[in-house]
Amino acid sequence: MKRNATAIWQGSGKDGKGNLTTQSTTLNKTQYSYSSRFEEGVGTNPEELVAAAHAGCFAMALSFKIDEAGFKAENLETKCVINLDAKEGKITQSMLTLMATVHGISKEKFDELVADAEKNCPISKLLNTEIKVDATLA
Repeated sequence: MKRNATAIWQGSGKDGKGNLTTQSTTLNKTQYSYSSRFEEGVGTNPEELVAAAHAGCFAMALSFKIDEAGFKAENLETKCVINLDAKEGKITQSMLTLMATVHGISKEKFDELVADAEKNCPISKLLNTEIKVDATLA
């Protein structure tokens, strides 16, 4: 399976502008710029997209792990914060915060499945950074 996206950038790094289009066209010429990446400008940025990818991948991986363990996830709400050290040009951490509702599962089993998903979701495997999870079972 292969997925793709296209970035078009025009101009200099600080004054230029670009747009992103994904294969599915969920993003279709979506604007990004220096301002949307390093300030509070309108548009998206690579770190925001990585955060969405990591949150989505982790939640889906955990759902599969919960299914395999014989439980059903009623709700898995995952937020991801990507920390970018702009001076170093490096992502230094991906912090996942999970609020989960899974009936009948013990805290120990839940924590085991969370750790497995954290380690083994494809985006976690892709990232070369510290990954942390703060998981709460409701």
